[in-house]
Amino acid sequence: MAEKEYRQGSHTIYDIKYHVVWVTKYRYKVLVGEIATRARDVVRQVCMAREIKILKGHVSRDHVHLFVSCPPGLSVSQMMQYVKGKSSHVLQGEFPELKRRYWGQHLWARGYFCASSGTVTDAMIKAYIEQQDVPPNDGFTVTDEKL
Repeated sequence: MAEKEYRQGSHTIYDIKYHVVWVTKYRYKVLVGEIATRARDVVRQVCMAREIKILKGHVSRDHVHLFVSCPPGLSVSQMMQYVKGKSSHVLQGEFPELKRRYWGQHLWARGYFCASSGTVTDAMIKAYIEQQDVPPNDGFTVTDEKL
């Protein structure tokens, strides 16, 4: 079994992963050829700038999938705001056909899908928390300890 890869910040150790998906406005199939390649590159740049590690990604013709490891100080909504905002701005600036098609300056549809990923189940967390109030049975007790 592979060793768990935790990421570290200045005062944190974490393993926070998300699967996010977002679609083009009206589900137009515009992410093809150079546009798709440039979309991938811009998403990579935004993620590197925000210390978001891309574990896996895919640009389809009308949507993008990302599986990322995200720092704890960055919410999913902030991450998506950065990624969708910057990529829309750059792509419409570089490809006039997108600017004409999306005259309202919105390449992406509103919203996104997000699911968290991890190796610890809900049941494991609940069991761990329940064990926190159980006094150790090592013969070394505290005066106000519950019996």
